[in-house]
Amino acid sequence: MRSEKTYLVNQIASGLTDSDYVYFVSFQGLKVKDFAGLRDQLFNVKANCHVYKNSLIRKAVELNNIEALKDLALAGDVAMVFGKGDPGAVAKVLVDFGKSNDIVQAKGGMFESAMLTPAEIADIAALPSKDILQAQLLGVLQAPARNLVSILNNKAASILNVLNAYKDKLEK
Repeated sequence: MRSEKTYLVNQIASGLTDSDYVYFVSFQGLKVKDFAGLRDQLFNVKANCHVYKNSLIRKAVELNNIEALKDLALAGDVAMVFGKGDPGAVAKVLVDFGKSNDIVQAKGGMFESAMLTPAEIADIAALPSKDILQAQLLGVLQAPARNLVSILNNKAASILNVLNAYKDKLEK
């Protein structure tokens, strides 16, 4: 293999192995201006978007023995979107952009060493953001303590009400 191709295969392999998520998106027929807009949106959510030859992607998968992507069928113009952080925000950008441009479609991907189908990418996009999920989890974890404090406070308040009523009765 020529040194340029070896460099590209190593760069692709680095993107595949060092990233938290990888999505493959078809964009055949998309105007350059629109593709630049997609890249800008992906940049805003800290994702990288590169276009590589499908054969080089397959070679990187083969050389690095990435089992999750062995059966991924890539054909036509495919962009590789990858990065670290919240995969939901990136999936949401891809799905929303695909709604406004029918040309852009998710082909598949990888998350936590598991292959993703286009339907699973749409499911990830439908999830709330990581911050919202963390807040919901915190609320669930705090609920038992909050309920216990409320119950104890109600018991103390009822005892105080009985004592105040008894004091009022004695004063009359």
